[in-house]
Amino acid sequence: MRVNRSINRTLVFSVSLLALLVMGSFAVAQEAQEEAPVEETATYTVAPATGMLASAPNDSVAIAREIQAMIKKEQSGFSYRVKNSGIGQNYRKGGLFMHFLLLASVVGLVFIIERLWTLSRARTNVRALMGRVVRSLREQGIQGALEECEKTRGPIAAILHSGLMRAGHGPDAVAKAIETSGTVEMSFLERGLVAIATVGNVAPLLGFLGTVSGMISAFAAIAAAEQVSAKLVAKGIQEALITTASGLIIAIPMNIMHNFFVAQIDRYITEMEEASAELINELVELERGA
Repeated sequence: MRVNRSINRTLVFSVSLLALLVMGSFAVAQEAQEEAPVEETATYTVAPATGMLASAPNDSVAIAREIQAMIKKEQSGFSYRVKNSGIGQNYRKGGLFMHFLLLASVVGLVFIIERLWTLSRARTNVRALMGRVVRSLREQGIQGALEECEKTRGPIAAILHSGLMRAGHGPDAVAKAIETSGTVEMSFLERGLVAIATVGNVAPLLGFLGTVSGMISAFAAIAAAEQVSAKLVAKGIQEALITTASGLIIAIPMNIMHNFFVAQIDRYITEMEEASAELINELVELERGA
């Protein structure tokens, strides 16, 4: 009946582990050093008997071949491809604050996936559920309606179940039980929204902080140089622009998804209220008929 909390914890753990592996790949890619290919050469010695030049590969040629094989293997790896991709290059050029932006994006992504999973499982066909509950309530009584709620997962079935458990104590007790259960279910539906909103608000600030850091570096380079050139300050300005863009790229989808989840939860609230009112009215009618 309720959304399985253990499944949600497992999902968060799995996505977090995947995110840590991605972050580790970026770290390895950033720390790896670029090596230029080594040209294979041959050394020439003078043959003592003939006085002619003889081409004979020695140990240095074998070493050069081994180095080239190692470089080729490294270039075919995931870390090298990530490092030399456009994203990897911008990540390195963005400076220190790109690490914090990456961490913020991973945290936000974990909670977005978890909320998508949870809210999709909480979705219920309210009309069909209420039809079954009301029919069971009229034909089989309170116990039949309770069993019908237990067959359905989601917050609406949960609050109906709580109300039916207090059906023998009058409509006021039913309303109170529904209100208490609704508060619990709402807190569960809203869990994680604060984290998503925080990432959406903090990411642009981290980007602006990286902008300030990059401009400080640029002006420090200007102050230390005797002659000012565009190339001298380009690194600092590039760092400033990359962090600003990265912060906005992270913040925009976070805010969109936060508003989407809020709209979904508001719809659930409306459905809960309608289902609760219909259940209380049905119980009142049955009590009058009895």
